[in-house]
Amino acid sequence: MKLLEGDAALVTGADGGIGRGIAAALAQEGAAVFGADLQDADLSQPGEAARLAQEAIRRLGKVSVFVHSASPRRQETERTLQVSEAQWREMLEVNLNSAFVIAQTLGNHMKDQKIPGRMLLVTSLHAQTPRNLPHYSAAKAGETMLMKELARALGPHGIRVNAIAPGAIPGGGFAAPQALADKIALRRFGTPADVAAMAVAVLSERFGAYVTGATIAVDGGLALHNWIDP
Repeated sequence: MKLLEGDAALVTGADGGIGRGIAAALAQEGAAVFGADLQDADLSQPGEAARLAQEAIRRLGKVSVFVHSASPRRQETERTLQVSEAQWREMLEVNLNSAFVIAQTLGNHMKDQKIPGRMLLVTSLHAQTPRNLPHYSAAKAGETMLMKELARALGPHGIRVNAIAPGAIPGGGFAAPQALADKIALRRFGTPADVAAMAVAVLSERFGAYVTGATIAVDGGLALHNWIDP
């Protein structure tokens, strides 16, 4: 039996990169997947997150798995004193605010329908280490704490909530310099497939049944690098 047979999943940010990789992996493991992108909902706009959650329930009949991978594209040159207020608001709206609205809507749906649901927020190593992307780092740090609050609130209803923190995964607006690979313990960049494999494991009951409130790094050991040491 496939790991997610009978599940119905909403995956945001499924138009490319990590989101697409996770959506494909969930489908391969038997889940019915609604992969949402900008054509389905512009999560930077008011009301779109709630509408998307309800649309997922309508299309799938139920939602038992929610993965939030949507994020505006960013450039590594967006330093603290250069980020505009508009960029700040968009980044937090798509990453953090939408995660809260969708998770709350689907959490109530899962609770009311007695669905043993699972949620996974795609965060970042930036949630723990400042690195010149203040809007992105703040949004991901907020998502991390949101994940913990959701895990506490939904755990008594049999709903698990976790986060996955990818390392250097080229694509999606992130262009990794080759020199960065030398600072990764495994000496290579990651791929969406690397992240998707862990996502499937933690979302499955076979491998993740007793895991909630956790952030799982999939970074090849990048976080082991001492950022102060040049």
